[in-house]
Amino acid sequence: MANSTASKYRDFVLLALFAAIVFILAFTPVGFINLVLIKATIIHVPVIIGSILLGPKKGAVLGFCFGLASLLSNTLTPSLLSFAFTPAVNVPGTSSGSVWSLLICFVPRILVGIVPYYLYILFQKLFRQNEKGEFVSLGIAALGGAMTNTILVMNLIYFLFKDAYASVKGIAPDAVYGAVLAVIGTNGVPEAIFAIVLTVIIGKVLLRIRRKQFGN
Repeated sequence: MANSTASKYRDFVLLALFAAIVFILAFTPVGFINLVLIKATIIHVPVIIGSILLGPKKGAVLGFCFGLASLLSNTLTPSLLSFAFTPAVNVPGTSSGSVWSLLICFVPRILVGIVPYYLYILFQKLFRQNEKGEFVSLGIAALGGAMTNTILVMNLIYFLFKDAYASVKGIAPDAVYGAVLAVIGTNGVPEAIFAIVLTVIIGKVLLRIRRKQFGN
Protein backbone atom coordinates (compact mmCIF):
# COMPACT_ATOMS: atom_id res chain seq x y z
CA MET A 1 0.00 0.00 0.00
CA ALA A 2 2.79 2.40 0.96
CA ASN A 3 4.67 1.55 -2.24
CA SER A 4 1.52 2.19 -4.30
CA THR A 5 1.02 5.59 -2.65
CA ALA A 6 4.66 6.50 -3.24
CA SER A 7 4.33 5.44 -6.88
CA LYS A 8 1.26 7.62 -7.41
CA TYR A 9 2.98 10.58 -5.73
CA ARG A 10 6.05 10.04 -7.92
CA ASP A 11 3.94 9.96 -11.07
CA PHE A 12 2.10 13.13 -10.08
CA VAL A 13 5.38 14.95 -9.44
CA LEU A 14 6.79 13.74 -12.76
CA LEU A 15 3.62 14.83 -14.58
CA ALA A 16 3.89 18.33 -13.11
CA LEU A 17 7.61 18.45 -13.91
CA PHE A 18 7.17 17.37 -17.52
CA ALA A 19 4.28 19.83 -17.97
CA ALA A 20 6.46 22.65 -16.64
CA ILE A 21 9.25 21.65 -19.03
CA VAL A 22 6.80 21.73 -21.97
CA PHE A 23 5.83 25.33 -21.19
CA ILE A 24 9.43 26.40 -20.54
CA LEU A 25 10.52 24.98 -23.89
CA ALA A 26 7.53 26.52 -25.67
CA PHE A 27 8.06 30.05 -24.39
CA THR A 28 11.85 30.30 -24.33
CA PRO A 29 14.56 29.83 -26.98
CA VAL A 30 15.61 26.65 -25.14
CA GLY A 31 12.90 24.74 -27.00
CA PHE A 32 14.46 25.41 -30.40
CA ILE A 33 17.73 24.24 -31.92
CA ASN A 34 19.19 26.36 -34.71
CA LEU A 35 20.24 24.33 -37.72
CA VAL A 36 21.62 25.73 -40.96
CA LEU A 37 18.28 26.35 -42.66
CA ILE A 38 15.63 25.77 -39.97
CA LYS A 39 14.87 25.82 -36.27
CA ALA A 40 14.10 22.35 -34.96
CA THR A 41 11.83 22.18 -31.94
CA ILE A 42 12.26 19.74 -29.04
CA ILE A 43 9.01 20.70 -27.27
CA HIS A 44 7.54 17.28 -28.04
CA VAL A 45 10.37 15.42 -26.27
CA PRO A 46 9.08 15.73 -22.66
CA VAL A 47 5.65 14.63 -23.92
CA ILE A 48 7.17 11.52 -25.51
CA ILE A 49 9.25 10.65 -22.46
CA GLY A 50 6.33 11.35 -20.15
CA SER A 51 4.13 9.05 -22.23
CA ILE A 52 6.61 6.19 -21.91
CA LEU A 53 7.16 6.67 -18.18
CA LEU A 54 3.66 7.59 -17.03
CA GLY A 55 1.35 5.86 -19.51
CA PRO A 56 -1.10 7.06 -22.17
CA LYS A 57 -3.52 8.91 -19.88
CA LYS A 58 -0.92 11.15 -18.30
CA GLY A 59 0.82 11.30 -21.66
CA ALA A 60 -2.38 12.67 -23.17
CA VAL A 61 -2.43 15.34 -20.43
CA LEU A 62 1.10 16.34 -21.39
CA GLY A 63 0.05 16.39 -25.04
CA PHE A 64 -2.82 18.69 -24.10
CA CYS A 65 -0.30 20.97 -22.36
CA PHE A 66 1.76 20.94 -25.58
CA GLY A 67 -1.33 21.97 -27.55
CA LEU A 68 -2.25 24.63 -25.00
CA ALA A 69 1.25 26.09 -25.17
CA SER A 70 0.95 26.20 -28.97
CA LEU A 71 -2.46 27.87 -28.74
CA LEU A 72 -1.20 30.53 -26.34
CA SER A 73 1.99 31.14 -28.30
CA ASN A 74 0.17 31.56 -31.61
CA THR A 75 -2.48 33.77 -30.03
CA LEU A 76 -0.12 36.06 -28.12
CA THR A 77 2.70 36.25 -30.68
CA PRO A 78 1.12 35.30 -34.02
CA SER A 79 3.13 34.39 -37.10
CA LEU A 80 2.09 33.83 -40.72
CA LEU A 81 0.75 30.35 -39.98
CA SER A 82 -0.84 31.07 -36.61
CA PHE A 83 -4.31 30.95 -38.16
CA ALA A 84 -3.86 27.18 -38.33
CA PHE A 85 -3.34 26.90 -34.56
CA THR A 86 -5.67 29.46 -32.99
CA PRO A 87 -9.16 30.76 -33.83
CA ALA A 88 -8.05 34.15 -32.51
CA VAL A 89 -6.15 34.86 -35.76
CA ASN A 90 -8.10 35.50 -38.95
CA VAL A 91 -7.72 32.97 -41.73
CA PRO A 92 -6.22 34.77 -44.78
CA GLY A 93 -8.98 35.85 -47.13
CA THR A 94 -11.61 35.86 -44.38
CA SER A 95 -12.65 38.16 -41.57
CA SER A 96 -12.48 35.59 -38.78
CA GLY A 97 -10.55 32.70 -37.36
CA SER A 98 -11.56 29.06 -37.61
CA VAL A 99 -12.45 26.63 -34.82
CA TRP A 100 -10.85 23.92 -36.97
CA SER A 101 -7.52 25.36 -35.86
CA LEU A 102 -8.17 23.84 -32.43
CA LEU A 103 -8.27 20.40 -34.05
CA ILE A 104 -4.80 20.97 -35.50
CA CYS A 105 -3.53 22.51 -32.29
CA PHE A 106 -4.65 19.79 -29.90
CA VAL A 107 -5.37 16.42 -31.55
CA PRO A 108 -1.87 15.69 -32.97
CA ARG A 109 -0.23 16.88 -29.73
CA ILE A 110 -2.48 14.74 -27.53
CA LEU A 111 -1.64 11.75 -29.72
CA VAL A 112 2.06 12.51 -29.20
CA GLY A 113 1.37 11.65 -25.57
CA ILE A 114 -0.32 8.36 -26.45
CA VAL A 115 1.40 6.78 -29.47
CA PRO A 116 4.92 6.47 -27.93
CA TYR A 117 3.64 4.47 -24.95
CA TYR A 118 2.01 1.81 -27.09
CA LEU A 119 4.97 1.62 -29.48
CA TYR A 120 7.34 1.21 -26.53
CA ILE A 121 5.19 -1.53 -24.98
CA LEU A 122 4.80 -3.32 -28.32
CA PHE A 123 8.51 -3.43 -29.09
CA GLN A 124 9.41 -4.33 -25.53
CA LYS A 125 7.19 -7.38 -25.91
CA LEU A 126 8.83 -8.20 -29.23
CA PHE A 127 12.26 -7.90 -27.61
CA ARG A 128 11.00 -9.83 -24.55
CA GLN A 129 12.02 -7.04 -22.18
CA ASN A 130 15.62 -7.33 -23.33
CA GLU A 131 17.89 -4.64 -21.82
CA LYS A 132 19.62 -3.84 -25.11
CA GLY A 133 16.36 -4.05 -27.02
CA GLU A 134 14.99 -1.28 -24.84
CA PHE A 135 17.22 1.22 -26.63
CA VAL A 136 15.48 0.29 -29.88
CA SER A 137 12.04 0.40 -28.21
CA LEU A 138 12.71 3.91 -26.91
CA GLY A 139 14.02 5.05 -30.29
CA ILE A 140 11.02 3.72 -32.19
CA ALA A 141 8.64 5.25 -29.63
CA ALA A 142 10.35 8.61 -30.03
CA LEU A 143 10.26 8.38 -33.82
CA GLY A 144 6.55 7.52 -33.73
CA GLY A 145 5.74 10.39 -31.40
CA ALA A 146 7.71 12.98 -33.36
CA MET A 147 6.36 11.96 -36.74
CA THR A 148 2.80 11.73 -35.38
CA ASN A 149 3.03 15.43 -34.58
CA THR A 150 4.63 16.57 -37.84
CA ILE A 151 2.66 14.39 -40.24
CA LEU A 152 -0.73 15.02 -38.65
CA VAL A 153 -0.24 18.77 -38.23
CA MET A 154 0.94 19.33 -41.78
CA ASN A 155 -1.67 17.07 -43.37
CA LEU A 156 -4.49 18.66 -41.35
CA ILE A 157 -3.28 22.08 -42.49
CA TYR A 158 -3.42 20.80 -46.06
CA PHE A 159 -6.95 19.42 -45.78
CA LEU A 160 -8.41 22.26 -43.70
CA PHE A 161 -6.48 25.35 -44.83
CA LYS A 162 -5.06 24.51 -48.25
CA ASP A 163 -5.94 27.83 -49.91
CA ALA A 164 -4.93 29.92 -46.91
CA TYR A 165 -1.59 28.09 -46.70
CA ALA A 166 -1.01 28.70 -50.40
CA SER A 167 -1.81 32.37 -49.88
CA VAL A 168 0.67 33.00 -47.05
CA LYS A 169 3.37 30.94 -48.75
CA GLY A 170 2.82 32.63 -52.11
CA ILE A 171 2.40 29.36 -53.99
CA ALA A 172 -0.30 27.84 -56.17
CA PRO A 173 -2.90 25.65 -54.39
CA ASP A 174 -1.77 22.69 -56.50
CA ALA A 175 1.74 23.06 -55.06
CA VAL A 176 0.63 22.99 -51.43
CA TYR A 177 1.08 19.28 -50.80
CA GLY A 178 4.58 19.43 -52.22
CA ALA A 179 5.30 22.20 -49.72
CA VAL A 180 3.78 20.08 -46.96
CA LEU A 181 6.05 17.16 -47.84
CA ALA A 182 9.02 19.54 -47.88
CA VAL A 183 8.23 20.68 -44.33
CA ILE A 184 7.85 17.08 -43.17
CA GLY A 185 11.27 16.34 -44.63
CA THR A 186 13.19 19.46 -43.60
CA ASN A 187 11.61 20.00 -40.18
CA GLY A 188 10.13 16.64 -39.27
CA VAL A 189 13.23 14.52 -39.88
CA PRO A 190 15.67 16.63 -37.79
CA GLU A 191 13.08 16.95 -35.02
CA ALA A 192 12.59 13.18 -35.04
CA ILE A 193 16.36 12.62 -34.82
CA PHE A 194 16.66 14.95 -31.81
CA ALA A 195 13.65 13.24 -30.21
CA ILE A 196 15.20 9.79 -30.69
CA VAL A 197 18.57 10.80 -29.22
CA LEU A 198 17.13 12.64 -26.22
CA THR A 199 14.46 10.03 -25.50
CA VAL A 200 16.91 7.15 -25.61
CA ILE A 201 19.40 8.91 -23.32
CA ILE A 202 17.01 10.51 -20.85
CA GLY A 203 14.33 7.84 -20.99
CA LYS A 204 16.79 5.03 -20.31
CA VAL A 205 18.17 6.80 -17.25
CA LEU A 206 14.73 7.60 -15.84
CA LEU A 207 13.46 4.06 -16.44
CA ARG A 208 16.51 2.64 -14.69
CA ILE A 209 15.97 4.93 -11.70
CA ARG A 210 12.29 4.03 -11.51
CA ARG A 211 12.98 0.30 -11.56
CA LYS A 212 15.69 0.63 -8.94
CA GLN A 213 13.49 2.62 -6.57
CA PHE A 214 10.06 1.14 -7.19
CA GLY A 215 10.65 -2.09 -9.07
CA ASN A 216 8.27 -1.16 -11.97
